[in-house]
Amino acid sequence: MTDWGCYLSTMRATAPLVQNITNYVAMNVMANVLLASGASPAMAHAVEEASDFAGLAQALTINIGTASGPWIASMWAAAETARAKGTPWVLDPVAAGATAFRRETSNRLVALKPTVIRGNASEILALSGAAAQGKGADAADDVHMAEDGARALARSSGAVVAVTGPEDFVTDGDTAWRIANGHPLMPKVTALGCSLTGVVGAFLVGQPRLEATVAALAYFGLAGERAAKGAKGPGSFAVAFIDALHNLTPEDLSHGAKVRPA
Repeated sequence: MTDWGCYLSTMRATAPLVQNITNYVAMNVMANVLLASGASPAMAHAVEEASDFAGLAQALTINIGTASGPWIASMWAAAETARAKGTPWVLDPVAAGATAFRRETSNRLVALKPTVIRGNASEILALSGAAAQGKGADAADDVHMAEDGARALARSSGAVVAVTGPEDFVTDGDTAWRIANGHPLMPKVTALGCSLTGVVGAFLVGQPRLEATVAALAYFGLAGERAAKGAKGPGSFAVAFIDALHNLTPEDLSHGAKVRPA
């Protein structure tokens, strides 16, 4: 039986510096989530320093949610540096299939060999070349519909692919896991999915990428379950969620992870 809590323990002992090139909506929430989890966030996206900062960071995450020309230049520069240095990096292809601009941006970033690609079912289907029904940044496809596409994308890109939803699916193209932790209030708070990408990046530092990704998703979902117990709605849940991330112990995760092979 896998001790998923050991990955949380290692992440916190490392307290990794994670560079996040993310969207305007997510920055504050994502920074607070990473701090509460035990990592050190840096929201460094200026094209003048993105590559240099990627050379300093222990992990990089890229989210195309509010991408524009200058930000995309920063994303490419940072991803190229991370790839050259062997730094783990995570791609969050927000609404990848919505427009030609997003499809092209996502495909060019996939070519730079992310360690992990994390998205909802519609985003992963779009990246895999399958038909998808996304509604903006929201998924209109079920996770199980994207599982074959996720395996194919993992094999073609060399990345671990995480499809997140009510039950998450994570694969490296051969081995796969399902993670059932989480709560229905989580999608009611903006930027939590974007913030999860940062947590995955933090867990990757110095740890095996498939298991670290699974542990990060279980940790995030378990914190949601804990936060929901005293929440009266999305507002109080958002505050309780930050506390839950901070208070969850490796032992809590070892006992509370709802993970099984797929």
